[in-house]
Amino acid sequence: MRILTAIILFLTMLSNGKAADLITFWDGPQHGGNSFNRLPPDQAYFNALHKYGATWVRLSYDKWKPAQRDFLMGNADHYQGIPPEDLATLKQTLSRANKAGLKVVIAPLSLPWMRWAQNNDGKFDDRLWQDKVNWQDAARFWRDLASALKDEPSIAAYNLINEPAPEKRGGVEEHASASAMQAWYNQQKGGARDLPAFYEFLIAEIRKVDPATPIMVDAGWYAAADAFGYWPSALSDKNILYSFHMYEPYEATSAPNMKREKPYSYPGSVPFGGGTVEWNAQKVSDYLAQPVDWAKARGIPLNHLVAGEFGCMRRLTGCKSYLEDVLTALDANKLHWAFYSFREDSWDGMDYELGSEKVNWKYWEAIEANKPDPVKRHATAEFEPIRKRLQP
Repeated sequence: MRILTAIILFLTMLSNGKAADLITFWDGPQHGGNSFNRLPPDQAYFNALHKYGATWVRLSYDKWKPAQRDFLMGNADHYQGIPPEDLATLKQTLSRANKAGLKVVIAPLSLPWMRWAQNNDGKFDDRLWQDKVNWQDAARFWRDLASALKDEPSIAAYNLINEPAPEKRGGVEEHASASAMQAWYNQQKGGARDLPAFYEFLIAEIRKVDPATPIMVDAGWYAAADAFGYWPSALSDKNILYSFHMYEPYEATSAPNMKREKPYSYPGSVPFGGGTVEWNAQKVSDYLAQPVDWAKARGIPLNHLVAGEFGCMRRLTGCKSYLEDVLTALDANKLHWAFYSFREDSWDGMDYELGSEKVNWKYWEAIEANKPDPVKRHATAEFEPIRKRLQP
């Protein structure tokens, strides 16, 4: 019995030591980029990101060619385990990132019972948030994935799901007041739309096979910076990173704006939260103070807070100023961040190395043929706010 107790104690110490080692990567500000490519990135891709000075990449795989219906899940409607062919592709990609000197945060866009809209005929999939029974398959998927990746040297965190939105069809408006969000959550607590409870459920399953790897969780309402506000407390696990995304005001920074007869520009007055708001450096700073204030009030260290995505359409009038103002606000609190996006091979809108000009026609030709992106990138004025901060 004494020998068994000693073995258990030794293994516990090893696990705790590994957990401490992994979370220490996030002790100081880490800056990187998002990879949402249609083809698994090659070695040159990761090398280029690291050469700029990035330390991590937030990696999504949902656009990659799957062995079955959905990459890594087989079928989001009927999860039966991770297809080995998909797992092999992912591990090969992780190896390339590791060789380049980058840490990786895995960021699924889909889970069982919640397929990403772009892989779902453009339809928002709400099934995960309608019945807690559906949480079982999502937890089983993450337990399987964590078991497969826990010893991968490049992994810096598991981002459980990109931009969840259980609120979308739950009866509360996006960017609602803090009191309205809190009232809504009080009604939903314990139900299928309870996002903190959902995360606790997944984390418990992951910890059965991987006690060490940090876990990143997005706020609700598509990871909005004001959507942590209704969470009453931090999650119970201590190795949690809390992530938000910054595209506000979305009416100005997003692709649909560029199709308006008179597009919004930055700075400027833009519709937001049911009214019209003047967006400028001060407004950006005030808005991004919300997750910081929330974390401080709940005893969460600011080095556990991450701006997992931010960006604007590169042809937006004032995009460079917007990026500068967002980064100034993030850096003022020494937050981790990853810009959206790095050399995306399926959409050029936020690829700042392309500058403000239209992309070469060869870019679209490669997409049509599902071939590698042939367009050469270089540092531009639009990329400068990011580039100068990535420098070691």
